[in-house]
Amino acid sequence: MKQKCIVALLSIGLLIGLLTPVGIAMAGVPKVKLGVQPWLGYGPFWIAEKKGFFEKRGIDVEVINFTWDADMGAAVASEKVQVIAAATNFLITILNQDIDLQGFLILDASYEADAVLSPDAIRTVGELKGKKVAYEAGATSDLLINYALKKNGLSIKDVKPVQMAASDAGLALIAGRVDVAVTYEPYISAALRQGKGFHVLFTAAERPGLISDLAVASRKYIEDNPEIIKSMILAWDDAVQFLKQNPEEGGKIIADAVHSPMDEYKIAMEGVRIFDLKKNSSAMKGEFQKTMVDIGQIMMETTPENIKKIPDPDTALATKYVKELVR
Repeated sequence: MKQKCIVALLSIGLLIGLLTPVGIAMAGVPKVKLGVQPWLGYGPFWIAEKKGFFEKRGIDVEVINFTWDADMGAAVASEKVQVIAAATNFLITILNQDIDLQGFLILDASYEADAVLSPDAIRTVGELKGKKVAYEAGATSDLLINYALKKNGLSIKDVKPVQMAASDAGLALIAGRVDVAVTYEPYISAALRQGKGFHVLFTAAERPGLISDLAVASRKYIEDNPEIIKSMILAWDDAVQFLKQNPEEGGKIIADAVHSPMDEYKIAMEGVRIFDLKKNSSAMKGEFQKTMVDIGQIMMETTPENIKKIPDPDTALATKYVKELVR
């Protein structure tokens, strides 16, 4: 009887708790769908999801994986997701299509973690003329191969493009279906592990700042939901700090998310620079804006049929939320 009374009291207490303002508030937590791809630089988002940093900041975030940039862009444009993690060159491309998106947080910059892979027999970019090159159109791989070719006196017209997702490009190279692959980690390490006689021919480190990523949403969503945007930024920063303080546990979460062995993850992550809130604040004082213009200029030179204008960074970036959080 005593036990039944205790159970009854606990049940009543739980019911009361659910009916209190706290219970109601929990039920009304803003929901956000976040689109990502299996890229190491987006790792803190998986950490934030796993360790409860989104909830800590008062938002309920569902992380949704995509394979293609185009699909992710279509999802945010149609409001099927509210926020995406996307490359800076992707934002420039989408703004050239008059889709009104903005970046509000710098996530990462890639150096050795974006690369052109080739057989050992090919030692220079100049030797790519006439070769079949696998890369994803409109993605960071597109920007990287165009930049590499231009730097070496060639253009995309001098090679035979084979369009495919970055996740498939490396394996296509190993299988002999293409001569060259442009991809990023963890697919670089996975491809080199599975096939002998291949090497890294060119990386984004040849042009620091060329490959970078942002948290992106529609201008209307950002302006209508400033507190959600700030919560996203703070949850990201919580996750970055966790990764710094707990590199093994945080690294394991990221490695599992991108399906990479931990030893390969550690090597690959050396080629990625993650931006916390402090680094964002510093870079958004003008350095990143200049980099964005530089990327736009490279894109206009290499793909003028797609890029007709360089977006004004002052309107393409919603920097005020980072600035408000570091006051």
